[in-house]
Amino acid sequence: MNGVIILDKPAGWTSHDVVNRMRRILGQRSIGHLGTLDPLATGVLPLVTGSLTRLAQFYISSEKTYEGVIRFGFATNTYDADGEPAGEALSVSPTLPELQNISARFVGVIQQVPPPFSAKKIHGVPAYKLARKQQEVVLKPVEVEIKELAILSVQADRAHFRARVASGTYMRSVAHEMGQALGCGAHLETLRRTAVAEFDITQAHTIEEIESHKNGSRKVALREFNLDEAIDTQEGNYHSDRSFAFPKGKGSGVESLPRASEARRGEPAVDGAIESLFVHPRELLPQLPCVTADEPTAARIRSGRPINLPELSRARQVKVFAGQRDLIAIATRVAGTLFHPKIVFPS
Repeated sequence: MNGVIILDKPAGWTSHDVVNRMRRILGQRSIGHLGTLDPLATGVLPLVTGSLTRLAQFYISSEKTYEGVIRFGFATNTYDADGEPAGEALSVSPTLPELQNISARFVGVIQQVPPPFSAKKIHGVPAYKLARKQQEVVLKPVEVEIKELAILSVQADRAHFRARVASGTYMRSVAHEMGQALGCGAHLETLRRTAVAEFDITQAHTIEEIESHKNGSRKVALREFNLDEAIDTQEGNYHSDRSFAFPKGKGSGVESLPRASEARRGEPAVDGAIESLFVHPRELLPQLPCVTADEPTAARIRSGRPINLPELSRARQVKVFAGQRDLIAIATRVAGTLFHPKIVFPS
């Protein structure tokens, strides 16, 4: 199964825990994620499966959006609620204008010190391994970008916020440094990621929901029905929405609807109920235009040979599909209207 599915990660799980659980649910080993979430955090965790794990390189610098709560009055050694208090707790009640004024200092390109309990490496060793052994952790500031940091409301010693940040930004460090600026200490109490790149929380599914669909797929697979007969009664053509057709004689964007038996021939079985939870392949990397290839052109692309795309002479890269859902390649323009398959996804 090749695709992208969005998980609503539960609190208390590491991103690796989620990947391992999904490997068991889907019965597939080749699964990765697009951006780690701390165990405390919940929300959007995109998973890539099968050959589409190669898409991960396009999401390394993806923008992320968060909502959460910062608690003021004391810091922790992990900069979040999972850590041990660092120092004596103070009774504080910061005001909304006060915190809005402080948060404005963090917006833009800034220097940020990562938390000691993080994956940042010191002489090849992850910082969190040193911190767990109570060894000194000295991390250098790194450049990050915070595009938005809005303090939405304040209730006693807690502030609700929304943030939109570039990749590599630690919201735990933001909370810790805001506490330092206020002079009372602070830590990140809760964090929920609501978006990563083009994926948002409305597309996310819980692990329980996915397991339920998987169980439903097993039941459906036991029923006998003649899908071929149902499809064979339909005649006509279809055209790919939001895609560019190949010029006549160089591929086709208008193709005959294949018989189900033909569509499945030589391909692994796909659980229909599970497949409905995956992001439609044409919605991936929306900044890239789509091209639909006919069978001879698709064969040429799969063998790594270049193709000519006159309509897309201004595009730097394009997504190439065989049919509606089969993403077969990301092609890069090399000169004029000539595109070369940069990445080919095995079927």
